[in-house]
Amino acid sequence: MEVSLFDKSGKPVAYIADDGESSIYLWSGHAVAYVFDQDKVYGWNGTHLGWYVDGVLYGLDGVRVGSIAARCPVGCQGEPGKYGKYGRYGKYGRYGAVGRPGLSGGYGKQSLEDFLKSGAVGAVN
Repeated sequence: MEVSLFDKSGKPVAYIADDGESSIYLWSGHAVAYVFDQDKVYGWNGTHLGWYVDGVLYGLDGVRVGSIAARCPVGCQGEPGKYGKYGRYGKYGRYGAVGRPGLSGGYGKQSLEDFLKSGAVGAVN
């Protein structure tokens, strides 16, 4: 089952696909990141972006950047129809993971979309 990810304002930005690799796609259909080893979020470019813990995405600084609807602190907007998925680039080798800091309940300044796009390979709209 696919799981939608929402930003701090409750807007649907991405989803985790049920594809055996826990790939994270933007609503535009671009694969930009994936969940590895239960809780680490890596960009398609191999960069460790943060963590996915109990339905919440955290950046490297431990600040929340997004969540599933059940963990979102505001009401969530309806999800638009999904575009078809683009062909995926090959995943780059993973860089070493950063040690996990204490996790914050508050949101930082970085948007969920920018957070995920920082892990993309190729042009992403």
